[in-house]
Amino acid sequence: MKLGMRTVALAGVFAVVAAGAMVATTTATAAAAPTATFVKVSDWGSGWEGRYTITNGGSSTLTSWQVDFDLPGGTSIGTYWNALMDRDGQNYRFTNQHWNGTVAPGASVTFGFLGSGSGSPSGCRLNSQPCQPTAPPTTSPPSPSPTTAPPGSTPVAANGQLRVCGEQLCNDNGKAIQLRGMSTHGLQWYANCATNASLDVLAQQWGADVLRISMYIQEGGYETDPRGFTDLVHEYIEMATARGLYAIVDWHMLTPGDPNYNLSRAQTFFAEIADRHRDKVNVLYEIANEPNGVSWGTVKSYADQVIPVIRERDPEAVVLVGTPDWSSLGVSGSGGGVDAITANPVAAGNLMYVFHFYAASHGDLYYNTLAAAADQIPIFVTEFGTQQYTGDGPNDFTMSQRYLDLMASKKISWVNWNYSDDFRSGAVFTTGTCASGDFGGTGPLKPAGSWIRDRMRTADDF
Repeated sequence: MKLGMRTVALAGVFAVVAAGAMVATTTATAAAAPTATFVKVSDWGSGWEGRYTITNGGSSTLTSWQVDFDLPGGTSIGTYWNALMDRDGQNYRFTNQHWNGTVAPGASVTFGFLGSGSGSPSGCRLNSQPCQPTAPPTTSPPSPSPTTAPPGSTPVAANGQLRVCGEQLCNDNGKAIQLRGMSTHGLQWYANCATNASLDVLAQQWGADVLRISMYIQEGGYETDPRGFTDLVHEYIEMATARGLYAIVDWHMLTPGDPNYNLSRAQTFFAEIADRHRDKVNVLYEIANEPNGVSWGTVKSYADQVIPVIRERDPEAVVLVGTPDWSSLGVSGSGGGVDAITANPVAAGNLMYVFHFYAASHGDLYYNTLAAAADQIPIFVTEFGTQQYTGDGPNDFTMSQRYLDLMASKKISWVNWNYSDDFRSGAVFTTGTCASGDFGGTGPLKPAGSWIRDRMRTADDF
């Protein structure tokens, strides 16, 4: 996004998100020993999302944990997160990841999974002792039933680990595919617009394939609270994973435009993100949102120093690299364009280059640049709008449709800006929607929201 946004206090933002996301919490408990409590977070008849919370009510630190339980015949587990899983018939065993095995007295950790069938866990044991489950928390009501694909046919279930083959994004079977989805607005402003309820709508009613997690670095973002924003991104990755969505981790650098200004921050951030989520197949890393005011050589120097940090921990994930002049491939400035990139490409596999456009501002020159570039280098459109480049003003749906037709024909994946209730025309929800928590249907949508929702609901070619 090319326009700076307003700044608000962060404390309220994190309080809102904690209510909607799956988070590890540190709370006092009256229990005398560690417990594992199960709750069905949502249930849609043919399947459900389950979550266990392990709470250390004892006086000694847990250094590892193991949860065993049985499922009845006809019920099974597919996607899972925050744990490792083994199965012996209908007996399931979950053990801690390398980063969440230590649980201090009074602290809690969570792990979750998607189940198919109507059964529920029974005979739960935590570290070979009874789990002593308690009643499900009243603050986690069931989410709305899905209106589109059940968990077995989610985008991630259908495609698995993505890779770049030639100039295209391919699934684990080597088939060229196109992902379509939405970007959050800046987490420091609109985290209350990306909650369990709204992401259920995005996945189940809109039929999205991918969520772009937009974390600004400046403008009240990451640099103000690295720990808090990193934890927030962890939570959103888990929320996307629970819904079978791909997750783009967007390092939303914008001002200053030289990505090297934030090099050490980026290395620290991506090291932790890649280390924790290295066993997932649905995470993509966008390492520089919109470089500007610098040459391609400067951007490449940054990429050459950040990508190895990711590759050391997550060697197979797709990495997305921003391009000069606000990720316009040089069209909006003098960054050298596609020729500069092809003459001096980033020496890394499973890599794609980023292109952004706003249809009411960016006409034939941008369109033709994208069309030509897609035949030369792998392109992922991680941000576009149907209005002006400010994210505001009248929508140009005619030009937008030209772009969508082009991207469909060349299987260029895209993400629309943005999934919030910001006052600008580019936000899909009307102002006040996020506070109300009612995201379903078309009632809360602006014209841009209705337009993009209709197009996302068409069938994927997987």
